Amino acid sequence: IEIKSDASLAEAVQILAQNKILSAPVVNVDAPEDASWIDRYLGIVEFAGIAVWILQQSEPPSPTNHLPTGAESAVAPANGMASSAELRTLGSEDASITAGDFFEALTSSEFYKKTKVRDISGSFRWAPFLALQQSNSFLTMLLLLSKYKMKSIPIVDIGAGNINNIITQSAVIHMLAECTGLQWFESWGTKKLSEIGLPTISRNQLVTVHEDEPVLQAFRLMRKKRVGGVPVVTADGKKAIGNISLRDVQFLLTAPEIYHDYSRRLITAKNFLLAVKNYLEKHDTRSPMLSGMITCKTNETIKELIQMLDSLKIQRVYVVDDDGNLEGTITLRDIISRLVYEPPGYFGDFFDGVLPLPENCRI
Repeated sequence: IEIKSDASLAEAVQILAQNKILSAPVVNVDAPEDASWIDRYLGIVEFAGIAVWILQQSEPPSPTNHLPTGAESAVAPANGMASSAELRTLGSEDASITAGDFFEALTSSEFYKKTKVRDISGSFRWAPFLALQQSNSFLTMLLLLSKYKMKSIPIVDIGAGNINNIITQSAVIHMLAECTGLQWFESWGTKKLSEIGLPTISRNQLVTVHEDEPVLQAFRLMRKKRVGGVPVVTADGKKAIGNISLRDVQFLLTAPEIYHDYSRRLITAKNFLLAVKNYLEKHDTRSPMLSGMITCKTNETIKELIQMLDSLKIQRVYVVDDDGNLEGTITLRDIISRLVYEPPGYFGDFFDGVLPLPENCRI
């Protein structure tokens, strides 16, 4: 699945949502026919990049946070939008803009429909656009997906100049689940999570959003902390009632009916979870969000965890104690990182000065 650089954001969101994928390569429509793959593609657009774009529309302007050219006039009230000044106002202390009419106005505006994927390239090209060939090693692939924090890796055909496949963290977890019965996997898989050092993120390090906070606060935290999802917790912060991930930004953009009941009032994180659940019960009975809060305990085995993540098609699971209190989180990357070790000098100095990137980097 590829998305053309001149596709609108509305079209890109529909493509990602309909194909149930988190990201897709962006083809540069202005590239010459004989372009190499690096010139043929702008990068990988993710729901993460689109969430960043939404937040940029709702935050105060700054020298490093401008709308695309012409955007100021595009968000004029004549198009059914709030004023640009009002549209840019968001914060936990000023939550009125996170009422349902904000999202409805945004998705129905000419601004949203006419903004092109290439216009938000600064939002999704926040990391190096790396690709592998089929001849590259399995170790290289696993290291990129774990230590170097890539969520997906394009596989390119250098001769044709095309991306012909994409390997994701979920694909690696599925591969591991299919290793059930093999001696090496059974030996490793019977170890308890605590024995192999999971979770790596403990309770005091966990990024959370309270149930009564604006739903956009969840996406803001994900951007600021560079995490793919956050648990929605009760007022005391001890128990989680659900999870919001970057993938879920699609529901703010593709299903306006879910926030009609909140047209003049705040959509909290809890409101959002309930609205999405009701929507999915009518339209998609297979969604992981219908499974409720997925949790595990540290005395479970890595094999059990891998099989659960694979069968439910989820990116993370939350660790709880016997009373249901949050203890930490385990992601697909955490599991993959337990499989590999980078030999000294394996990548040479390739990543020196490249990863990790400066916090506000735009490549």
